[in-house]
Amino acid sequence: MTESGPESTAPERKYHIQCSAGDVGEFVLLPGDPGRCDAIAKRFESPRRVAQNREYTTFTGTLGGVKVSVTSTGIGGPSAAIAMEELASLGAKTFIRVGTCGALSRKLKPGDLVIADSAVRNDGTSRQYLPVEFPAVATLTVLNALLSAAGRSHVQTYVGTVVSNDAFYREGELTLPGRETIWEQGNVLAAEMEAATLFTVARVRRLSVGAICMVSNTVAGDMPPPSSLLLEKLLDTAVDALGLLTASTRGRELSATS
Repeated sequence: MTESGPESTAPERKYHIQCSAGDVGEFVLLPGDPGRCDAIAKRFESPRRVAQNREYTTFTGTLGGVKVSVTSTGIGGPSAAIAMEELASLGAKTFIRVGTCGALSRKLKPGDLVIADSAVRNDGTSRQYLPVEFPAVATLTVLNALLSAAGRSHVQTYVGTVVSNDAFYREGELTLPGRETIWEQGNVLAAEMEAATLFTVARVRRLSVGAICMVSNTVAGDMPPPSSLLLEKLLDTAVDALGLLTASTRGRELSATS
């Protein structure tokens, strides 16, 4: 016989993110760094922290009355996939990765924004979801919201392909002769670590997804100290894009009830 009590009636929490049903909205921003969740949540209406476990910190609030959340994913594809899977199982449907990247294209400068419409699947996690021949692409509605928000940000923004890697300290090899030429010929803008995984998981699970990153450095150059990264425009643009998506949802709901 099982004992009855508060623990037996408590809602089940997802193992890694430690969130339960009702804790998160349908629209979620996904930074890698847990420290950025608080800065993003301050841009929500009535934010509250609902969970913190391992690399996963989650805040939930509203934008225009629609429930939205932010959950950190940590570094790389495996932890990002776990976050997306567990959030989706709680009802989240639309995701935007918000992160930093290393420039591969010579035209990119630190502080520029990169909106990924696609990602080279140079990671390992996405290959456990679909064969590598399957493309990793952003969802058009999310991509358009990011483009609109970036257009209002007055920040230099580039749109195109990024390459998602697993080995951070080997990314410099992308600039070796021959390899550099391949990325330049394909107009690959930057390197990062999560977009390909998130795009692929979203396709398998029938979710909507996009990604926006700020250029922090060149892949061949040194990383700046975290305190020097001026992320305000990146965070503003990501939250603005999420607001556009929630507004679109509100509009459809009002039309359906009128």
